Amino acid sequence: MFTVTDLIVRLTLSFIIGGLIGFERELHGRVAGLRTHMLVCLGSTLLMLTSIYMLTAYGADCNIDPTRLAAGVMTGIGFLGAGTIMRFRASVRGLTTAASLWAVTGIGLAIGSGFTSGAYIAAALMLVVLLVLTKVEKSIVRKDQYRVLSLETKGHAEQLKEVRRVLAEHNCEIKDLEIKKKPQSHNMIVEFELKLVSPQQSDQIIDGAMRIEGVEGASWKEV
Repeated sequence: MFTVTDLIVRLTLSFIIGGLIGFERELHGRVAGLRTHMLVCLGSTLLMLTSIYMLTAYGADCNIDPTRLAAGVMTGIGFLGAGTIMRFRASVRGLTTAASLWAVTGIGLAIGSGFTSGAYIAAALMLVVLLVLTKVEKSIVRKDQYRVLSLETKGHAEQLKEVRRVLAEHNCEIKDLEIKKKPQSHNMIVEFELKLVSPQQSDQIIDGAMRIEGVEGASWKEV
């Protein structure tokens, strides 16, 4: 049976590790941030402790498998992870946060079962992935740049044709297109979601779009 000290140590450790990983997600403005990761890690630790407690308290009287509750936790966390994944036009966000929630659940279960050395190592490696490899990925790995070009135009077909020509000159691939009327105006707002070869193209594309007759405004919106 657990002592009060055991419970305090394991739950506090879960609180701290979940908070560290959640804080990194919070810095990146993710919806599942500090509090979410702390609660997930704490909850999974408590459920693992409960499983072990039930085995100790009632194992002699009935057949209890302490891993069944843990397996249910890992399955159930998928619903929370799915809630952090958002599709915005042609791109998908939140996969890393969903993965971190799933992994932090495993850390919580490890802490709850007393496998603290595994929890320490996993937490350290997770922080390396989230803090260090993100910077390495941005500096070394070339990725396609997805951005949304928002234009205010008179809405004539010739203007759209000219915009497409400018984008083609810069080897931009149009992934999505949305046209809507500007409130209290006769102008139209045209939004192109683009795949850019290089972020250095941004200013050149804006300059080219603004030279088109009938285009009254051009700006970038982050995907």
